[in-house]
Order: sequence, then C-alpha cells, then structure tokens
Amino acid sequence: MYKKRMNRREFIKKSVGYAAYAAFGMAPPAIVKGAAVAKKQPDRMVEDDLLQALEASDVARASEQLRKKINKGEEPWEIHFSLYPVVQRVLNPPFINPHLPKMYRICRELVPFLRKNEVSALIHLEVAEYARRPKLKELPRAKVLKSSVSFHDIEHAIGDQDWEKAAVLMATFYAQEGGMELARRLLLLGSGYLDSSLGHSISCTAFILLEMLERTDRDSWFALATLADYFCKGRFHTTPVLRKSTAFPSHKARYHHLLRATSGSGIVNLHHTITLYAVERVRQLFSKEEYNHMANACIAFMEDKEEEQITVDSPSSELPDSYDQFYEIFSRLEAKSTLAIAAGMIASPEGRRRLGRFLIKGLCDQYQGNYDPHYLTGLGSTLWVVDRFWNQEAVVLNALFQYLSYFFDGIK
Repeated sequence: MYKKRMNRREFIKKSVGYAAYAAFGMAPPAIVKGAAVAKKQPDRMVEDDLLQALEASDVARASEQLRKKINKGEEPWEIHFSLYPVVQRVLNPPFINPHLPKMYRICRELVPFLRKNEVSALIHLEVAEYARRPKLKELPRAKVLKSSVSFHDIEHAIGDQDWEKAAVLMATFYAQEGGMELARRLLLLGSGYLDSSLGHSISCTAFILLEMLERTDRDSWFALATLADYFCKGRFHTTPVLRKSTAFPSHKARYHHLLRATSGSGIVNLHHTITLYAVERVRQLFSKEEYNHMANACIAFMEDKEEEQITVDSPSSELPDSYDQFYEIFSRLEAKSTLAIAAGMIASPEGRRRLGRFLIKGLCDQYQGNYDPHYLTGLGSTLWVVDRFWNQEAVVLNALFQYLSYFFDGIK
C-alpha cells in the first residue's frame, strides 16, 4: 500500500525548503511573490522588451534591457520570475538536455544565500546565458482533450516521437489527474534512462517540474511542451518496474553511496551528485517503495565506482571575515587552496551561509559571458550537500572539491 499523498499546498511548502526562506531577509511571500498568486497571468512577452530580446537570442540587447529595468527600480528577483515563459524553451545544443530551464529553477536555491543588493549579478548572468542560446520552437497552446487520458497514452506518443501530441496528452493528464501525479509518473519514467541520459532524465525533469508546480501564476504548458520535446528526443517511453533493493535506506549504505557520488572529478562524477540532489528535492512525490526505487536507480547509475575521501593537508586557521579575503584565494582557481578555507566554514550555520554566499559571488565575479550551465547546477547540488550533510566532513569535502575542480578547470 502506498502512503497517503500530501496535498499540493503541503508539497509546495516542503519542496521549496530552504530556498524559499530568508532571501533578502524578507518573509516567504515576498521572495516567491509570483508563486503565491493562484490566478494565471497572461504571457506578456509581446510587450516586454527583455523577453523579446531573449527570444531573439540577442545578448547585447537583453543585457541592456535588464539594466534599464533595474535602473528603473524593478527588483532583480521579480525580473527573474518574469523570464519563465522564454526560459522553458532555451536549448543547449549540441545536447538535447534542457540544462537552462533546470538552471533557472536551481537559481531559487542560490538566491537565499545572497544579500539583496547582490542578486542583480546573478540575474545578469542568467539573462546572458539564456539570450546567447537558441530556443525551442514555440508550440501553440492546445486545448486539453475531453476524453480520458492514461499515462500509457503519453508513453505511446513519446515512443512514436510525436512531441506535439505528447504535450497535449501531458496537459490533459495534468488537468485530469493533477500536476503532482503527472510529475510523479514522469520522474518514474525517467528513472529508467539514467545511463543513456547521464542522469538528466531525472535531474532536468525534476527541477523543471518543481518550478511548474510552484509557478501557479504561469500556464504549465510552457514546461510540458519542453518536457515532451525532451522525452521524445531522449526516447524515454517505458516506465521501469520498481527496483526492490533496500540497500540505500540503511545509514551505513547511505553514507557509502554519498561518498561514492561525491568522489571523482569531471562531468560524469559531478552528475552523480546532481542526480542524487534532484531525487531528494522531489522525494515528497513518492511512496516509500518509489523513493527506494529512485535512490537505487541512482546507485545503479554509479555502477562500480569506488569511494574516495578528499583531505585538506593544511586547513586554514584563519577564516575569511570578508568576501574580498575569500575571493583573493578563490580567484587563483586552485581547488585545494579554496577547499582549505571552505573546510573551516562548514561547522556553523552562519559559516555555511557565508560560504554559500562567497561561492555564488565568486562564480558571478568570474563570469566572462559564456558559462557551462553545470557551473550553477553543480553549485546548487554542492550547497545542498553542505547544508544537509555538514556533520559528515568527508562527504562535504568531497562535494566541494568535486565542484571546485570542475568549475576551475572549466574556466581556466
């Protein structure tokens, strides 16, 4: 028997987690103002110069329009929310994965670490990254079907490579069964394709769905069309049988697999951490049996990878009081020296918040107009590990080193 599922309001409250609280020192409604509005807002892209520039993939014009909005007094985080309709269609060729819509949602996880006057740098980075990439063809909003739709119908349309039909069927299933049920079924479907998608069939899907469920001010069609296109391109059309292994829930096994996930460098190893992060951010959707299946799918994705333990040879005895002190080390682009400073910041809640803020600011200050989206999505997963497992030093040091080495190697 599956446990009773929580209602939509309970899910949203829990899924936002630490990302929805403390941003700018304001109360939650001020942070996610858009998500608190139940009434659907019209797509104002036609009259919004910034959205038009993003749609045209004009980086210079998009950046200029963003500056104008901020100079007029518009809040950067509110501007971020307004980007939703265009961002859902941002592509990242030659890859089929919707990296940028995922990055958009993970920015919710990053913003609470920043002070209010620091958010604009992150939004400038976002806008430039969305603008410089091509967009998926806009699929006109179709009416939901009057006939009953099963999830098998969606799988069949994906198998036929008919993304437009799949989008309509997803929208109909959403209307008939609810967004949470559609999200649950899509994630279970994606769990069968981790090897062939490098984890994105869960990690991209999870964060796009989270944003869709939280953005009650926007039509879900934007996200559903993107997911239909992605699932068809990836040929994700058969939901696997639930895995029966119970190895993951034990404390000892959990620690071992966290060490494995956070071990190693490079894009494949980074995706092990990102995929676990994604599963944890949507675990409220699943029954215990389903969650065990998802977790064990992640374990199978890591195959026979061995665990490693990064150590700090000379931990910094003096913690940085200011961002400038931190950045002087960070800007050398040396993972070990940055890790030595970070290691001393993880023991206290204040230190972890400061570390998150410093890392995000450092990422923004290193921006030169062209970033791999994993620089942000990987940072989101790393800060999740730091926040969740701060008292498990080996796991946290592994995750920090894994991310820092990937980021620094990429921008050198």
